[in-house]
Amino acid sequence: MSGTVYLMEAANLFCGLHDPTKSKHLTLAELKLPDLQAIYADHHAGGALVATEFEVGIQKFEPTFKLNGFDPDLLTQFGLGKKSRETFTAYGAIRDQRSGKTIEAKSIIEARLGRVAPDAFQRGEMMGHEYAMNSVMHYELWFDGAEKIAWDFFTSVWRVDGVDQNEDVNRILRIPGVQ
Repeated sequence: MSGTVYLMEAANLFCGLHDPTKSKHLTLAELKLPDLQAIYADHHAGGALVATEFEVGIQKFEPTFKLNGFDPDLLTQFGLGKKSRETFTAYGAIRDQRSGKTIEAKSIIEARLGRVAPDAFQRGEMMGHEYAMNSVMHYELWFDGAEKIAWDFFTSVWRVDGVDQNEDVNRILRIPGVQ
């Protein structure tokens, strides 16, 4: 049996504590989860004709979202006066195109609200604001109840499908919390 196609049909975002009053389902226009992009270092060995590259890490995560209208409560999460990170939780309704089943996607991001970029006002048009989550220190991506990716800066955990890809390095370096 061949595979299927999964399409996102709807999304919601909670900015801050998972409080029903923090739901952005009425104003959410766009949601962009962070790119997963490796960092590579070039290497051209002295005796090699052709250079190569080695993966040496992962680029910082830079998720964004756009809300229609103004959100005065969310603006208080921005700025140097706000020292702590917030928890942003995104939910997506994904449809399996083969079976018709609706599947939950969930992303949990601990970050600071680092940018608020208002659209230009134009009479008769919907003015919104684009927001950026910066200083990401924790990221999880779940699909149909299964953890697909989990990363935490402070514990140096990097799990893929529930398996810690960094466990041996953490153990060697005596990072706390690793067996």
